[in-house]
Amino acid sequence: MTIEGPFWRAIAVFRVASLVYAAVLMAQHEGFAEPLTGWVVIAVMALWTAASTFAYSVRALRGRPLLVIDMLVTLACLLATPYVQGQFQGQLGSMPVPAVWVASPVLAWAVYGGRRLGAVAAAIVAGADLWVRVNGPDSPVLLNGAVLLFMAGIVVGHVARLAKQAEERMQRAAEMEAAQRERERLARGIHDSVLQVLALVQRRGQEIGGEAAELGRLAGQQEAALRELLAVRPAPTGSADLRALLMRHGSAQVTVSTPATPIVLPGSVAEEVAAAVRAALDNVRAHCGPEARAWVFAEEGEGEVTVSVRDEGEGIEEGRLERARAEGRLGVAQSIEGRVADLGGRVSIISSPGEGTEVEITVPSAQPPASVDRAVRGRRSQGPSGRDPAT
Repeated sequence: MTIEGPFWRAIAVFRVASLVYAAVLMAQHEGFAEPLTGWVVIAVMALWTAASTFAYSVRALRGRPLLVIDMLVTLACLLATPYVQGQFQGQLGSMPVPAVWVASPVLAWAVYGGRRLGAVAAAIVAGADLWVRVNGPDSPVLLNGAVLLFMAGIVVGHVARLAKQAEERMQRAAEMEAAQRERERLARGIHDSVLQVLALVQRRGQEIGGEAAELGRLAGQQEAALRELLAVRPAPTGSADLRALLMRHGSAQVTVSTPATPIVLPGSVAEEVAAAVRAALDNVRAHCGPEARAWVFAEEGEGEVTVSVRDEGEGIEEGRLERARAEGRLGVAQSIEGRVADLGGRVSIISSPGEGTEVEITVPSAQPPASVDRAVRGRRSQGPSGRDPAT
């Protein structure tokens, strides 16, 4: 059952109560000028109350067609007021034949679409009510009903929207908690098997030496990467925790430092940032050697995320990147700068001969616009851009 269920049940109760009130007014005034027509209107209201209560209770039927039909039935009953009351309309007070029953579609529209749709429904019903009063004989034109309709539509719509958002947050929290419990269960199993085996291979490889030492070193790298991966909490559906993607690059040569809390980005953005970091690390290995040390730092600021890749190599001599672009070697230009530019971010490369290089990548942390999403998909459809080690 969703959070909307109580709202629809409350509207159903309101429909029944307001229907009874309209019937009492009809009986009290002996059917007004046209009793037969008046009771036909009450009968239509009763039938629609039963039908709409059932229809709104079925999630598959709940939609714009039902809302439109609800509004049309209500307007028909409201616009019948001058014909039912006739010359008694102005003398019998300001209440139309359906009475407060006319607020039912306003509440339904508000629950379905929020305060904006609720305000639109209130404007439609209030406009019809004013038309009835203006065209009635000596009927007073009062704005109290219109004001109450707008207040009901806006307030109920706002509360309904807040309730839906709270439900979505609770659902995401429950999913994350379930995923974390599953991750912890798997982590216990992996710790008792895979991690212990990798640790044993690393230790025995170091003891034996030779080629076994290299195997032990690789086993140690994979053990560290697997431990980091198990420590990262999953991100909400449709998003990705950038830390998990960056941790995959961790090894004995690459140190990855991230905040303790998740860095949640849209999935496509996180993957592109991780790909740009991978390209930067590929350049470090190509220019500084496979054993070169590198550091990856990630931090989240106000509305943006910054990831920097530093190395202790010889640095990039002045004008080298420009010459690489002129020669058609676009590794940095496409794999790093091009990716980040598509995300609406920026890249800063700080380097001087003999002092290493730092590549700083900054991207917005908000959901990317459609144009950015299309650019990312276009880049993927073209295949991976060539990473030229000379750039």
